[in-house]
Amino acid sequence: MPQERNEAVLLLPLNSTDHVLGPASATVIVIEYGDFECPYCRTAYPAVKILLKHFQDRVRFVFRHFPVVEIHPHAERAAESAETAGAQGRFWPMHDLLFENQQHLGDEYLRQYALQARLDLQGYDRDMISRIHLSSIREQMNSGKQRGARGTPTFFVNGVIEDVSFGMDTLYKAIEANLQPANMS
Repeated sequence: MPQERNEAVLLLPLNSTDHVLGPASATVIVIEYGDFECPYCRTAYPAVKILLKHFQDRVRFVFRHFPVVEIHPHAERAAESAETAGAQGRFWPMHDLLFENQQHLGDEYLRQYALQARLDLQGYDRDMISRIHLSSIREQMNSGKQRGARGTPTFFVNGVIEDVSFGMDTLYKAIEANLQPANMS
């Protein structure tokens, strides 16, 4: 079983555009493909914070964009706003603001969140007008689709999709299982 996990990890390599929390030395990598306008992602958001606090240095968390624009008309712009914040080193504050204010994701609100996240507003406006981050958002979405993501949130634990449709307990158990020593799994 450990060999399968190691092979699965190789299916989801991290890259320089990923937004990551947790140390590079963590033995478990959790990747979420999420949508800032998705109510299920909003429900998962505080649970992820609790999981990260519980597992601390043993887990590395990655957020990738998967805006489902057919259902969530503001999701793509919210993702662009987060990426614009990321370009200024402020992805995670914007990530949190977007989930905490999910009912208000129109452009006028996004700019207010940029101000709250202490972004350079001229740079923010320039990036949002030029839509410079849209291609990388769509690349993330395509990578999720290629790996089996069909909706949001989709979580991978060390490269294996974990179904959280019946609750985040599944994710917790998958992380625990991946933290067990190789000879015990």
